[in-house]
Amino acid sequence: MLSGDRILAEAHEDMAKGQAERLIPLIEDTLAAGGACPGDLTAIGVGIGPGNFTGIRISVSAARGLALALGIPAVGVSRLDALALDAPRPTLACIDARRDSVYLQRFGDEADRGPAWVPLAEVMEWAMPDLTVTGHKDAEIAEWLGVRHTPPAASPAPAIARLAARRHQAPGLPRPAPLYIRPADAAPSRERGPVILPA
Repeated sequence: MLSGDRILAEAHEDMAKGQAERLIPLIEDTLAAGGACPGDLTAIGVGIGPGNFTGIRISVSAARGLALALGIPAVGVSRLDALALDAPRPTLACIDARRDSVYLQRFGDEADRGPAWVPLAEVMEWAMPDLTVTGHKDAEIAEWLGVRHTPPAASPAPAIARLAARRHQAPGLPRPAPLYIRPADAAPSRERGPVILPA
């Protein structure tokens, strides 16, 4: 939770499952730790991915529902944007996408590229002069590219909050939507759905 430029409270829990049941109580606990209630909020920032498909859907749905109920804007912020917060430009933000691949986005004047899902074997194609790498595998990727690396300026929740605070008054702000860069690992069912009979 952000007030001005000060983080009043933050929380992080790694969960393999149960996110839907835990999210609202975690929000309530974090607000209480910061001495606030939902009515005190002026905007809601939410991470839109890339990442776990189910987790992204849950968080974006919750943020949109809360924002609608409170009559305030919800601001979607990508994890790649959050990693690149206040990093020197040009910056290459990296997130581990598993299966020998990463999500990449490059930020900077005339250097913008992505976001994209990139096999590790193709990361060299993202090199450029004076680049700084940040995020997952930053030291490894920076060594491959022959450039410097730096840790993110903030952990994910505070970075998302700071970017949302900068953007929430922008005209025509779109509603948050999941940022899916690659297809889901789960394959759709091959079984036919139920047939609805006429009454």
